[in-house]
Amino acid sequence: MLAADQPPASRPATRIRSGGVNPRSYGLRVETEAIVAGLASAVLFGVVAAIIFAGQVTPLWGGLSVGAVAALSGLVAGIAAGYTGYWRSRHRPGQQWRLHTASWKFVIDSTTVALVHAMIAAILTMAVFVLLQRSFEGLVLDVYSGSIAVAVCAGATAYLIYQSVSDVTTRKLSSMLVAFMAISVLTSIATAQDPAWWEYHFSQLGTAGDFSSSLFNLALIVAGFFVTTFALYLNRDLTTLVERGVLEHPTAPRTISVIFIVMGLMLAGVGAFPVNVSMPLHNLCATGMAIAFSIMVLGSPRILAGLPRRFFIFCIGTFAVLIGSFLLFEPIGYYNLTALELIAFSIIFGWISVFIRFVNALAVPVGADR
Repeated sequence: MLAADQPPASRPATRIRSGGVNPRSYGLRVETEAIVAGLASAVLFGVVAAIIFAGQVTPLWGGLSVGAVAALSGLVAGIAAGYTGYWRSRHRPGQQWRLHTASWKFVIDSTTVALVHAMIAAILTMAVFVLLQRSFEGLVLDVYSGSIAVAVCAGATAYLIYQSVSDVTTRKLSSMLVAFMAISVLTSIATAQDPAWWEYHFSQLGTAGDFSSSLFNLALIVAGFFVTTFALYLNRDLTTLVERGVLEHPTAPRTISVIFIVMGLMLAGVGAFPVNVSMPLHNLCATGMAIAFSIMVLGSPRILAGLPRRFFIFCIGTFAVLIGSFLLFEPIGYYNLTALELIAFSIIFGWISVFIRFVNALAVPVGADR
């Protein structure tokens, strides 16, 4: 019997999702490309490290060290792998909608996603080498050992980041936003040269002009653009809810997207204008972000009418906790301004993460790619 004459039950079943792309073939392609990206990065930065370390022994951490070169190599390799992988993942099943995104939006989106991945990898690399230096006090590496260590770090970073950005989902991005801010801020706090920074205010971390302050300001700028990236994903999910009749107002997707873009730009402005550079602009951006957040949270029952009531209860509870935190600062005076800002910072980003995941859970069918 010819294959064409076989009954349907006897034919091998191959599930192909929208766009005619076989998920298994796509997965194999991503794995292959990730390995290539990892090997290329390992070879390239291994050679660069060999040139830098030639004729000397190098400590694991401190000044020109193996850890510093490995972190910088991972940052560059991660950005390249992240941008490339995210760009190619537009053809992934369920992600073809990004093919129709405006070019300038996609550039910001892809650059931000790549930067967040790469910065997390670089910070974690530094942390590993700091721990190794303290664990093996006085250990130095020759050119061969140092180059191999850098090659391994750069190769592993490129490989893992390429895989991660090739499988980006709304839920993963929301988790990465929180992780990125937590890791960056904690690293800035741990490396701050002024041990009394917390006696002033949270923004004091960005005023020293050293590595700690540079990382803090850069993290705010990148996180700001990362928040604007969510406007693309939220617009898509909220539009789906409008089409299904869940949301009552057709203008909800555009309204929320605009608010997220404003919040992101204001957050980036807080990092771009530290208090020692321009106090008025810094305060204007911080106030603008707070106002945009308040409008979204308090206006959600009207803007997002149709969502489950438990979401609006969560919004009211969040704002109540925020007000309570402010009252503990003034007039009660239970803690200082730094504590208030840290608490408010955590509440805002926690709410953003929950909101994004909540909307995505409603918009995406059960069993579909999220």
